[in-house]
Amino acid sequence: MILESRNPAKRWLSAIACIVVISAVQGCGGGGGGGSSDGSPQPAQPTPEQQPLQLITETPSSNPAPTGSVTSPTKAQPVEETTIVSPAIKPDPNLGTGMLNLIGLNVAGAEFTSGTLPGVHGTHYFFPKAGYFDKWSAKGIRTVRFPIKWERLQPALNGEFDPTYAGLIDTMFTQAAQAGIDIILDVHNYGRYRKNIIGSAEVPYSAYKNLLERIAKRWQGRSSLYAYDIMNEPYGSADATWPTAAQAGIDGVRRYDRQRPIYIEGQSWASAARWPQYGDRLLSLNDPIDNLVFSAHLYLDSDASGSYVDSPDATVDPMVGVKRAQPFVNWLKKNYKRGQIGESGIPNDPRYLKAMDNLLGYLQENCIPMTYWAAGTAWGNYKLSVEPNKDGTDKAQWTLLQKYLGKGNCSTYGPN
Repeated sequence: MILESRNPAKRWLSAIACIVVISAVQGCGGGGGGGSSDGSPQPAQPTPEQQPLQLITETPSSNPAPTGSVTSPTKAQPVEETTIVSPAIKPDPNLGTGMLNLIGLNVAGAEFTSGTLPGVHGTHYFFPKAGYFDKWSAKGIRTVRFPIKWERLQPALNGEFDPTYAGLIDTMFTQAAQAGIDIILDVHNYGRYRKNIIGSAEVPYSAYKNLLERIAKRWQGRSSLYAYDIMNEPYGSADATWPTAAQAGIDGVRRYDRQRPIYIEGQSWASAARWPQYGDRLLSLNDPIDNLVFSAHLYLDSDASGSYVDSPDATVDPMVGVKRAQPFVNWLKKNYKRGQIGESGIPNDPRYLKAMDNLLGYLQENCIPMTYWAAGTAWGNYKLSVEPNKDGTDKAQWTLLQKYLGKGNCSTYGPN
């Protein structure tokens, strides 16, 4: 049995090795598919099609983008005190239909280059161009996890949203709705804001709650918003504060949205293999509408970092993915909780394709959805990318995912 042996130090060494050994790759898969908030993937050079979009909206918004300069308030400035319940939106696509979408994608780019803030759209970070979601919708994708960067959205804690970045998110939701895509909005920050952990003096829990309040208030009326993934991969010193922070995030969302699922990632990079070591601290989380989904991440290389720098001659256990998923799935079963795999990805390598095939089969048997890491047009030669080859042909990773697309006959989240 191949055990997941990574630790933070080893993970950073793997990430460094990935960057040094394979300079064409813009990011490494594990830990959010591209490093932590201290070292995010460097995007490929933009093409004209990746230049900033013209902002569009579905309908006139009751919560328009804020205007004026961003200030740095000394204390939290919450939105109105009245709790607002979500307006009528389309029914939850994962309940009561007889079909849970088990295969989705991460569309990365908006969170890139966190070392350059705020950065320039089309140079340091990227949003989908017009028609991008239509391409994946035509292939059968219905669910997309969409990472965003907290510091770009809210440059000052407790402050107004940046109008440019928030406006690009507006446009993304409109494009997704037009393509029939459901968005899981992911705060891709590793339990941190400007390198300080949530729960520290620099980033109090109230500031994180304020972020989620504002996110829910602004976008809870969007038909393409399916769920909130309230924090990507807390790790290290953020592990201790994450359960309290997660409750603050839940409270923030539920002030304005009392319908949609909230995804809760675990400590230690949301590791599926290590989930039982940390997960019990999340059992006390309280959601007033009882609609939490626990989300783990899982990569198949030797240290589970997603860097895939193992020797091409190394033996890969074809059941490694299943073995790393089992601790998470068994924890869900023991505690009667629902689960999802938010990230997993592989290079085009027969050893890992076989292991991923076995993993997908196991997840399908248990009605556990997965969003593959990663799609997005700015990856360049990134080896986990599922984007088509330059000649338009499909990559082997996508061919494998198609095998499970629309299958499973699951009516709601597992495990079964």
